[in-house]
Amino acid sequence: MLKHYGLIGKTLGHSFSEAFFKDYFEKNNIDAKYSNFELKEIDEIQSLFDLNLFGLNVTFPYKESVIPFLDRLDESAAQVGAVNVIAFEEGQRVGYNTDAYGFAQSIKPFLTFEHERALIFGTGGASKAVAHVFKQIGLDVFYISRNGKEANGVFRYEDVNNHMLRSCRVLVNCTPVGTFPDVNACLELPFEHLTPAHLVIDLVYNPAETELMKRAKKNGAAVMNGLSMLQHQALKSYEIWTR
Repeated sequence: MLKHYGLIGKTLGHSFSEAFFKDYFEKNNIDAKYSNFELKEIDEIQSLFDLNLFGLNVTFPYKESVIPFLDRLDESAAQVGAVNVIAFEEGQRVGYNTDAYGFAQSIKPFLTFEHERALIFGTGGASKAVAHVFKQIGLDVFYISRNGKEANGVFRYEDVNNHMLRSCRVLVNCTPVGTFPDVNACLELPFEHLTPAHLVIDLVYNPAETELMKRAKKNGAAVMNGLSMLQHQALKSYEIWTR
């Protein structure tokens, strides 16, 4: 029996998930297919629940707004406060979060004793997973947002200065800025204050080297994109769907 899985999001032309799973299914002789489902609004997900799907991934901007459409959350999703995997279990729609797992696996080779504090750009579902991982391993976390209010613990882009970058040596872009096709877009940062002690992570993986990564690398920082995280979280998703 052909099993059908898929990805929901608003615009999915940049996503590698469909190609990743197609390749994975072919290499492992799995009778399954994976489709992209673009939803203009999250409530359109109701129509997908009638398609006899065996599992869904969830991407920007629906990782939080999908929660009311689910019957329950696994502990992983409840702790993070965001869902990127939906499993259909005994008639129930269950939300999971494998982003945190994927991010944790991807950063293991890169973190050093110099990385004590992190700046997270964006406040959506992906940023919650990243923050969850950092807090678990003991890093202090500060959010940066265009609508930041310092009183709420969220700073604005214009607050990022030499002193902040000297203190926070891990930077993570959890926004879609720089994603294909808008590949010249970049976060507004004082790149001249980055050093070889900094680690700059861009969760964008299409293109493989974003403008943010190029500018950070030019100033000596170590950089990585989100492809490894995508691969780790995707395989964990499939593990959940098929157990």
